[in-house]
Parts: sequence; C-alpha cells; structure tokens
Amino acid sequence: MPATSEQEPAPAMQPAPKSKTRIRRAPAGSKPKAKATPLPAAEPSPAFEAVPAASPSPAPAQEEAKPSPAAAEVTEAAEAEVPKQPTVDAAPTPEARLREQLKVVEQMVAQGLKQEALAELHSLAAESRFDPQGFYNIGNAFARLDATDAAISAYRKALEQRKGNYSRAANNLGVLLLRQGFWDQAYEAFLGALRTENLHYAEASYNLGRLYAARGEMDRAVREWQRAVAVDPKHSAAAQALRSSGSVSRSASKSTAAPGATDANRMAARNGNVLSGAGSTEPAFTLDPETHELLQRARNAHENGRYEEAVDSFRRVIARKGGYFSPANLEVSYSLMELRRNDEAIAALLLVAEKDAARFPITYYHLGRLYELRGDLQRAEENYLRATQAYQVENAQFLLNLSGVREKRGDFAGALVAMENYIKRKEQLGQRPEWSDSRLASLREKAAAQITKQ
Repeated sequence: MPATSEQEPAPAMQPAPKSKTRIRRAPAGSKPKAKATPLPAAEPSPAFEAVPAASPSPAPAQEEAKPSPAAAEVTEAAEAEVPKQPTVDAAPTPEARLREQLKVVEQMVAQGLKQEALAELHSLAAESRFDPQGFYNIGNAFARLDATDAAISAYRKALEQRKGNYSRAANNLGVLLLRQGFWDQAYEAFLGALRTENLHYAEASYNLGRLYAARGEMDRAVREWQRAVAVDPKHSAAAQALRSSGSVSRSASKSTAAPGATDANRMAARNGNVLSGAGSTEPAFTLDPETHELLQRARNAHENGRYEEAVDSFRRVIARKGGYFSPANLEVSYSLMELRRNDEAIAALLLVAEKDAARFPITYYHLGRLYELRGDLQRAEENYLRATQAYQVENAQFLLNLSGVREKRGDFAGALVAMENYIKRKEQLGQRPEWSDSRLASLREKAAAQITKQ
C-alpha cells in the first residue's frame, strides 16, 4: 500500500484497553441466555481501503459482506435475555475514547445489536471536533454495516478537515459513490486520491479503472490497471482485470508508475497495439508511437489539473488523426468542462454521439449535463433518456437525472415515473435511498395537482 498523508492510520476497530471498557451483565439470578452467534468480520467492497480487521477481496464483483439479522437462531439451551447494550467509560484522550467506542460498536454487532451499533456511530459522527482520522474510521464502520449514506458523510467530513488531502478517505468515498452510480463524483474522489499520492496509489488506480470500464472507456481502464500493477505488482485484482481485458503487457509488472506513460504503454505503442477495445466487439484503436505518446501526455496533463495543456495535446492528437479520433474527442470535452468552456465541450461530444455513441454512450450523459447547465431542458431530457436506455443495468443514477430535468420542465408525471424506476432499481440492489419516500410523496402530490388543473 502506498504511503499516505498519514503514516499509520489508526485501526478502525482497534481493541480498547480492558480496564476501560465494561459491558453490563444481566442481574444475578436471571435465566441465562445464549448470546447471538458473533458475526464474522465484514469484508469491504473489493476495492475498498478498509479497516485492518478485514482484508480487501480481490474479486471486483464481490460486494461488502452484510451483517446477519439481529434475531439469530438460538438453541433451546441458549434462550435468553438479549445481551444488554455495551457501555464505555471515559478515556484519557478523545482519540483513546473513540477507539474504545468503536470497539464497543464492534461488540454490539457481534451480539446482533446492529441498530444500537448504528445509533452509537451516528452519535459519534455528529460530534463537532477536529479528528479526520477518527471520522475516516467511523466511515469504515458505517460502510461495514452497509450504512452507505452515513459512511459517505463521514468520509466527506474527514476529507474536509484535511482540506482534501486524505487519499484513503477519498478512495473509500469513491468506492461508495461508484456503487451508488454517482460516476462524476466517484471520478473526482479517485482522481483526488491519486493526486494526493502523486499518481502512486494502486488501489485508487484500480478503482478508477473500474469506473472507466463501467463507462465503456476500456482503453482508459486498461491504462489505470497497468498503473496499479506497476505501483503494486501484487495487486491481484488489477492483474486479473488486465487478464480479463486481454491487455496484459509483460513489462507492466516490471515498470514503475510515473506521471508520464508507463513502460507498458510504451511497449504497447511500439507494437502498435495501444488502445484496446477489450470487452467490446468493436475493433481496437491503434495509434503510431508519436501520437500515442501525445495522447498519454494529454491524459497526464488532465490528471494533474493542467487543463489548458490537456486541451492542446488532445487537439493535436485529433489533428494527427484527420480531425476525429473518438477517445480524444471524448476526453478533450472533459478538460473543456473543467475550464467552463461548455460550448466547445458540447461540440466535441456531438461528434462522438454522431459517430461512436454505441461505443461511448456516456457521451449522452455529459451532453445532458451540459444542456441542463445551458438551460436547454428539452435536449437535456433527450440525452438523459438515451443514457438511461444505454445503461439500463449498469447505472440507475441517470434515471435520477432524468426525473430532475422532467420536474424542471413541469412534467411531474414523467418525473414520477423516472423516480419510481430509479428507486425500483436501487431496491433490486438493496440500496433504497433514505429520502425516497418523501421524494415520491412530493412528486405524487405535484402530479396529482397537475392532473386536477387540467
């Protein structure tokens, strides 16, 4: 694991000193009951920088292990009183006290007291104090209990207190945002984690690759997985992703990750097999070595926040390819958006939508966002709808965008349909949003009022 801005993050569930923690026992003479079977340590998502108590699984498709129900099956001999909620004594320092409280939370979960554990975590997360490492650990604890919204909030608080310079918190935040379908926010989180570590953070590169793959940008995904393996040759998930994509380079595990193109990139360029269309039936892109190096410089400039330089390099790639090269046309729009040059970004995206929308359907989403910012709500709706149709399974988030822009247009019935479909898809993933009931009620009321007026 690369060094982070914090030398040794405190374990999120570090055992508290025995002298400081006590658990209330049942009164003497009460009928003994068996404790609920302790839960196994929950595993975080495959690309999740989790607490040391659980090692990340390399399998990209695996989700976090979820605690079993509080009402565990018990034998007749173990009937009994549910263990009372653990308590914690005061500790000498806030940091030591938090470690004890997190240990108590772990004990609650082991006893089947998930709701009590969540209540304790919410109480800790609501405290006003400067403790970025503590909020990071609270975020990990929430994530292990599948309290995604609360975990996101805790990670954001940790990042705010570190003024954005907290790579582990940014990476974990990105994992949860990616799972929720907030691709743009996940991208910013992963890129922030990488920038904090000077692009030498294997886990964040692996996760960013997963995001690119979800968006259909396989050449960028391969580039990030190659960088992950270059930083950490033992990163099995990244290595497996490369094998699955058919884009493993023999030099990838030997090279060192650098801000410029990796040795693996250079070897691929020399071989003329640069941008793999892995996972797609579309033919692979090919570039001559000089143009490939120019494309990599453009990407590196964007990653490092040098957007003007990135735009110039992407446009030189496009010019060398006769005025159109879909990866460069798509990616130059990202740099233009960062520079708030939205009209130019729209022009670049429209070319991709016309020529390569099947390969890059993410283009529709970005066009929707830009048209919405411009106030052209009809075109925004059209493009969000196309994105929704293209990513029926991969991302329910676009339905939320579609609902929002329909509401802005005054089409409350259409907004309600999109919202209902969004929530249905989230429920299929076990992720019903906390705000869903109030949101549905509001749209139903507006839709009913609109029908009454007609």
